[in-house]
Amino acid sequence: MSFVDERIAQEGLTFDDVLLVPAYSEVLPREVDLRTRFSRNISLNIPIVSAAMDTVTEAPMAIALAREGGIGVIHKNMSIADQAAEVRRVKRAENGMITDPVTINQEATVGDALALMRENHIGGIPVVDGQNRLVGIVTNRDVRFIEDMSLRISDVMTAEGLVTLLDSQTDRAFVMDVLKHHKVEKLPVVNKDGHIVGLITYKDLIKEKMHPQACKDGKGRLRVAAGVGITPDALDRVRALVAEGVDAVVLDSAHGHSKGVIDKLKEVKQAFPELDVVVGNIATAEAAQALVEAGADGIKVGIGPGSICTTRIASAVPYSATLPAYMTMTLSAFPATMPIS
Repeated sequence: MSFVDERIAQEGLTFDDVLLVPAYSEVLPREVDLRTRFSRNISLNIPIVSAAMDTVTEAPMAIALAREGGIGVIHKNMSIADQAAEVRRVKRAENGMITDPVTINQEATVGDALALMRENHIGGIPVVDGQNRLVGIVTNRDVRFIEDMSLRISDVMTAEGLVTLLDSQTDRAFVMDVLKHHKVEKLPVVNKDGHIVGLITYKDLIKEKMHPQACKDGKGRLRVAAGVGITPDALDRVRALVAEGVDAVVLDSAHGHSKGVIDKLKEVKQAFPELDVVVGNIATAEAAQALVEAGADGIKVGIGPGSICTTRIASAVPYSATLPAYMTMTLSAFPATMPIS
């Protein structure tokens, strides 16, 4: 056996090495269903996930991809607070009904309102009193030409003729009729005691029609995942991401089949049992089986397959997402119905 033969584990084909031979079909393009799963509990309408790289995925990419039916993974090369803020931007980009709307107290100032609008990229804020009862709404139109930033919100907000909905009146057709009839763009939702419990916007309803295949959670918000490293502060990062509504985290390592990764997976799942945790990267069936047994909700396959990635060179691990390895790992994970990406 030659020196080369001794060191070749098996034949590996990258996806660029394979061409599909067309054959007879009775399936029309419009009949094709591309739905798949990103993780155990997250379905996608298109099989596309954006990488957790600082040159690829922050909030704008995650929003655009989720609207098309995929999901973006916010990279971790930033502070915990900054990554949580990126997740918050995605979760607030669209809502069936905003269940935790940004509000402002009537005693706050115009300067406070403008700062909140800039921070959250919004054009209107419900105004509440000390008991969280809705007393008005302040929009860009109310404050656009005000020069005195110290004016109280109660002096500039719209309070008379405020149109609201009861929390029992959120049927989509009814909501759209109210918006059109009153020619308003925002509808605060209140309970029987007048406390604000949500906000519905005309913009969100239009986005629902524009992107019917969007990947959304049960509250009508765009789905988003976030990368987490195998670091001492990983639980703190996950905790901050969960507080902002992240749908899944991806434990991101160049070598996912390691004690550190498996221990961190168990730690995260114990602290957040309802959170989907995707783990990678791996390249063998043994690694897939180990992560399945440790509680992974999804597996990330391929080591250094990117055109600008040097992981394979630096680590001398010549395994990308090769077809034989991919198929072997898929069969290994199949008994657990484990999504492979």
